[in-house]
Amino acid sequence: MPKVLMKGNEAIAEAAIRAGCLNYFAYPITPQSEVAEYLSWRMAEVGGVFLQGESEVAVAYMIFGAAGAGARVFTTSSSPGISLMSEGLSYLCGAQLPAVFVNIMRGGPGLGGILPSQGDYFQATKGVGHGDCRLLVMAPASVQEAAEMVMQAFPLAEKYRNPVMILGDGLIGQMMEPVAFPDHLKSDPSNKDEWASNGMDHRGSRTRNLVKSLFLDPEVLNNNNLALRAKYEQMKQAEVQYEDFHLDCDYQVLIVSYGTMSRVCKTAITMLESKGVAVGMVRPQTLFPFPESAVFTAAGKPSCRLVLSVEMSMGQMVEDVERSVRGICPVKWYGKCGGDVPTPEEIIEVVNDALA
Repeated sequence: MPKVLMKGNEAIAEAAIRAGCLNYFAYPITPQSEVAEYLSWRMAEVGGVFLQGESEVAVAYMIFGAAGAGARVFTTSSSPGISLMSEGLSYLCGAQLPAVFVNIMRGGPGLGGILPSQGDYFQATKGVGHGDCRLLVMAPASVQEAAEMVMQAFPLAEKYRNPVMILGDGLIGQMMEPVAFPDHLKSDPSNKDEWASNGMDHRGSRTRNLVKSLFLDPEVLNNNNLALRAKYEQMKQAEVQYEDFHLDCDYQVLIVSYGTMSRVCKTAITMLESKGVAVGMVRPQTLFPFPESAVFTAAGKPSCRLVLSVEMSMGQMVEDVERSVRGICPVKWYGKCGGDVPTPEEIIEVVNDALA
């Protein structure tokens, strides 16, 4: 399979086209603006639609309208931009509409800075919108994986009729790596005639399809939330993805890390191994659903003395790690969130101090 050297943001953009998405609405914000720049000319080449909205709020409802009409659609943004889209994301969940959102995270809170961060973990996995709504959240650790996850996200969004989010830090968007777009991940949009508001004449139907998230009857609203909850439970059963690293040894420390931070951890683990210190790692590739069973099993190994959550945040994923470990092993956190990425040497120092 031929590979081409691409910046992460451009690979994400091209992956969406290869996945059969020809509708992109967005508003520029660093460090993901190259996605829009790339698609501003690339969509014209493939007969697609590129539209820059007047704000992130407007973009969210452009997404709602296109998804409600049965189109494959996506957007990209960064941290505060996703915050502005959160109302629309809740509407999409409530109306059970498929769409793909990419968040290339920057530092925060507030305007923060444009350097890489993982400070939106809570937002993506716990509080992306009001009400009982959740997204399927995927976390790439390389440009190649970002492209593949984007291609996987569209059929997943359609399978569950729910938004899917790709959560990458600023490094994912800005770094350049060789990337290929696997043919087996190309997919055709699923048949949405049974629910989309795409016209009775188009469907050859006398039944109107109404897409909405407004349910004024308490019983109807409760039933809709029960249906959503059942869907989220199905995701937990079927869509968990993770990578294990060095779990075949008698490790004393188990690291849990995701995204590009996990690559730094792998370097630290390899360096520690050369000094006779065994460390293993579980890397979540889906943050919701979180790989709870994998973390619990790995933490329960008799040789394991500590579980260490390493994040570019002030400690967010660590709460899911603690919940997964269920008290069978001590859990600690290490991280930074100002854009200064923890180094392998820093992680090695944390591990050595914990084992001292």
